[in-house]
Amino acid sequence: MTEQPSATLRRFVEDDDPSALTLIVDTPQGTHLRRVPPALPLPSHVDHGAGAEAAVHTAAATWGMPDFVFQQIAHASKGSGRRELGDRLLLAGGRGAVVQVKARTISPKPDAQEAGWIQKVAAKAMSQAKGTVRQLRMVPADMVNGRGRILSVDGNAYEWIAVFLLDHPQVPENTVATWQPVGMPAIALTRCDWDFLFDQLRSTTAVLDYLFRAAAEPAIPLGQEPVRYYEFAAADAAEPAADVNTELVGPGGTLFSTPQLPQAPAGADGTNVHLMIRIMLEDTALSLLNEALTEDNRFTVLSDLDRLPVSARAEWGRLLLDMLRDVPQVPDEHCKWRFRRMLDEDGTRQLIVGAATRFDPVIQASFSAYVQLRHHEVTSRTGRTEASSTLGVLLTPRRDGKRPWDTSMVRVHGDLELSEEELRVYSEGWNRPLEDGTVSVTV
Repeated sequence: MTEQPSATLRRFVEDDDPSALTLIVDTPQGTHLRRVPPALPLPSHVDHGAGAEAAVHTAAATWGMPDFVFQQIAHASKGSGRRELGDRLLLAGGRGAVVQVKARTISPKPDAQEAGWIQKVAAKAMSQAKGTVRQLRMVPADMVNGRGRILSVDGNAYEWIAVFLLDHPQVPENTVATWQPVGMPAIALTRCDWDFLFDQLRSTTAVLDYLFRAAAEPAIPLGQEPVRYYEFAAADAAEPAADVNTELVGPGGTLFSTPQLPQAPAGADGTNVHLMIRIMLEDTALSLLNEALTEDNRFTVLSDLDRLPVSARAEWGRLLLDMLRDVPQVPDEHCKWRFRRMLDEDGTRQLIVGAATRFDPVIQASFSAYVQLRHHEVTSRTGRTEASSTLGVLLTPRRDGKRPWDTSMVRVHGDLELSEEELRVYSEGWNRPLEDGTVSVTV
């Protein structure tokens, strides 16, 4: 059976398997098929309800990052009593989702009764999510992420969305979940929808951005989120590039425009180069922290890196691998550097990735100087110093066979208060005049 939601998108459902959904997408590059598989199987060793929650967590931790999926480990104080927050939270950057999972643990009843039950649990889920956010805004709570690390979550530090996730063997056709307004964006999905989004994007930040975007639109029938995703993706592909001042990064800056939502799943080119960004995230997540840093610092760095657009990750991955092959090709005692920089459209977040021939204290200090200098130059041009941050990631090849490279990072924020002498030294080191009088800027 084939349905056509829009001129560029068709939905094919196998008559003998309603859970098998294939989307046929017409793009400028040709027709693209996207099979949406069923949700991940539930773990067999736990009850259905707890298993559904665990499967939701697994999807977000596996295709996103376990560092962005949280549960509460302690009770939150409430007056003279204590209240436990049992929700799963998805946190990245300044956005958070309260995820309420509801599972149908008995055989479904006739469609009309099932639709009524879904409305009932949807209203309950949204009310619970509202209570969780209210509680977190009154009293910060200790949360444990998917790696077992503890962060204190202050609800006032996040923009929240309520997510109702339904685990159901067969949602009645065209069922739209409804609820009373809860004072924040809210969206209803099936567990299959949830898995699709994480499998498609492979980025927690991108999934959160999508949820906020979709929640601003009229509600759609449960199970139809992949269709809406591809309608959004088609609109993004047709959207003209924004008018951005490339001179904010200095001479040589170029405009790079990519759709917010890719039509092809992350890694669909078969090369796995997009995994370079995941490896950098894992390196950061697994590295030891020095005494001056906290898990909050690690979370901030991971969030900054996860902001790299999904559509750009494969190209960045290829470039990074090329950098790592290239930088060792120099005489002994020499060092070769290569960099790529990206400034967000709003001019407040800068990402620098680079590679150098080796890693030692001199290289470490030089890279720190580079990051500070570029941060200072950009903020001087934008005038948005206090709101701005720069993350620098440096890859250096290893020769001991234990692993291909090391990953090190530098993050700066706001006014660095660099002295005139520091600026002179950093600029002489990184903005070197050439013989013709021009300035060489490594970008």
